[in-house]
Amino acid sequence: MNQALAKFQPIAHAAFRIAFGFLFWSHGAQKLLGWFGGAGPDGGPAELMSRFGVAGILEFFGGIAIMLGLFTQPIAFILAGEMAVAYFWAHVGGGGLWPWSNNGERAAMYSFAFLYLSTVGAGSVSVDARLAAGKQV
Repeated sequence: MNQALAKFQPIAHAAFRIAFGFLFWSHGAQKLLGWFGGAGPDGGPAELMSRFGVAGILEFFGGIAIMLGLFTQPIAFILAGEMAVAYFWAHVGGGGLWPWSNNGERAAMYSFAFLYLSTVGAGSVSVDARLAAGKQV
């Protein structure tokens, strides 16, 4: 890594995690609370015990945890799986395998971004890092 840029790595890592968490949270808020145009048939929230309702719960609370960097690795792994299932269930089933034909780019990108976070963790600017250091949050 370029030494001049290496000092920015913790900030870039945190910005990546926070941005993806925030964007993901907004999809959960859309499904769970009906914000941003809603997800239900009338533009409101999705039915809580439907697959969209469960996805909304995962996205809303998982997005918050990712933004905070709290339990990042296990939560990111679960969210990567959710997005992989969404890709194959909702997108491939409705438009073929390729993302440009099935409108599944976001699901694929979220899946791989969360898979990445599940392996590298939250980084040094996170609640996880503070907990690991034994500091109070």
